[in-house]
Amino acid sequence: MERTLVLVKPDGVQRGLIGEVISRFERRGLRLVAGKFVRVSQSLAEIHYAEHNGKPFYDGLIAYITSAPVMAMVWEGPNAVAAVRQTVGSTKPIESAPGTIRHDFALEVGRNLIHASDKPETGEREVTLWFKVEELVDWNRAVDAWVFEK
Repeated sequence: MERTLVLVKPDGVQRGLIGEVISRFERRGLRLVAGKFVRVSQSLAEIHYAEHNGKPFYDGLIAYITSAPVMAMVWEGPNAVAAVRQTVGSTKPIESAPGTIRHDFALEVGRNLIHASDKPETGEREVTLWFKVEELVDWNRAVDAWVFEK
């Protein structure tokens, strides 16, 4: 099973959309294996967004992600990274497909509600960055046989 990190960013938290986001992923068939409501430290933000260091939007991104709490989660399932990104929609909400979270609830890139790992390797790295091994719960749902082929 593939795992991926999802963050409901400060704008999603402030707008009361945590439940909506969780509901969308649950309805999609993904399984939640970890979650915590956290205030992002400066150091965690800098490590998480290290690839953007030096870009014009970097300082604003760090200030934004540390401005209010986020809901950090780990979701798993077959092709979880791709399934989450498809459910979330394009980074640019105005380009997101109808029915995606960003299409339905966002208008601008700087307030696009969610961070989602962009590829499986990133998902593995980000899950390790945000969660300790003991915070990840291995479990099976009664419906798993009806959602997952294997």
